[in-house]
Amino acid sequence: MIVSMINMLEIHDSYTKNHSKNVADLSAKIAEKMGLSKERVDKAYWAGIIHDIGKTLIPYEILNNKEKLTDEEYNIIKKHPVYGYETLRDSKELRNVARYVKHHHERWDGIGYPDGLKKEEIPLISQILTVADTWDAMTSNRSYRKALSKEIAVEEIKKNKGTQFSPRVVDVFLNKLDIV
Repeated sequence: MIVSMINMLEIHDSYTKNHSKNVADLSAKIAEKMGLSKERVDKAYWAGIIHDIGKTLIPYEILNNKEKLTDEEYNIIKKHPVYGYETLRDSKELRNVARYVKHHHERWDGIGYPDGLKKEEIPLISQILTVADTWDAMTSNRSYRKALSKEIAVEEIKKNKGTQFSPRVVDVFLNKLDIV
């Protein structure tokens, strides 16, 4: 089932193939450096692999738009974490990571989506996914912009520590991983 979901996502959004693998690998590394159990490291990995599965329900034209999204298009994109959760919650294999997928766009300051969770209300694995997802998005070429340098991306992560990102996760990301 996991493989078929990943294949479906790759067909729908070609950028996502490498992105999902990168997010999964980085999420597992962060979880490991945070001292989480092997089980939670594995959950971080699998949540990273399928964190964007809800994008399969987003129209192709919106996902692959090379222009600035309209407010309406952006609001449609913002539904993908809930779509992902709804796709995964009844899966015997994947229901244990469904809530992490749902909350990977929550922000430490509470202005993320879909539920506006803040600080410790956000599951730790979702906090990890947020950093890994943002890092990979910033440091990868996208249809609408070139990748940022690692140095600029590090500055963005630092600047958003405590607002967008969990301070604890950022500290591990910056101090315990060989990022730059």
